[in-house]
Amino acid sequence: RKAYEGTFAAPVQPGPVDMVAVSAWLRETLPADVILTNGAGNFTVWPNKFFKFGPDARLLAPQSGAMGYGLPAAVAAKVAFPQRTVVCFAGDGDFQMNCQELGTAMQVGAQPIVLILNNGIYGTIRAHQERHYPARVSGTSLENPDFVALAKAYGFHAERVESTADFAAAFGRALGSATGAVLDIAISPEALTPRQTLSQMRDAALSSQKAKA
Repeated sequence: RKAYEGTFAAPVQPGPVDMVAVSAWLRETLPADVILTNGAGNFTVWPNKFFKFGPDARLLAPQSGAMGYGLPAAVAAKVAFPQRTVVCFAGDGDFQMNCQELGTAMQVGAQPIVLILNNGIYGTIRAHQERHYPARVSGTSLENPDFVALAKAYGFHAERVESTADFAAAFGRALGSATGAVLDIAISPEALTPRQTLSQMRDAALSSQKAKA
């Protein structure tokens, strides 16, 4: 048990919003019967490894790395259990696989809370690039739309969260919204994993290459 509890400790994350702190706050705040959903990407470590699931909580997640799964799963969960809190974790690339499903949510009256962990990259693919071909980046940087404007166009409450200190209040407003909510959370691309930054990943790979040369 002590070893398990120790897994929730991680260094302060670089960048605007620290997901270690956010995850700790969510662990203490979300109701016991919360339903979490996610798609695929490095961001899934937060709902999968930094949340404590009691007997009444549920996680809806893909078995084979299906990007975009989290949003339609959240809509379906909210339709099936309208009184329960449903929170979707999505990366910025992941969200854009099925962001049009906000229209389905609006049409059927489903109100999940969607957390977009926006780091401007396809994080998992970038991690593979940095580990195997360090500093040779190809096709993993993203130019994203205005997610707040997009969500509002679908009738959702939406906010941009640009600091860790602002998250709790923004989530409170999201929870109180009758329309569902999308929070666009500013995450640094450096915070690629909880315990290794993108730069550390690249430096380790470059050092390994030099050692083999």
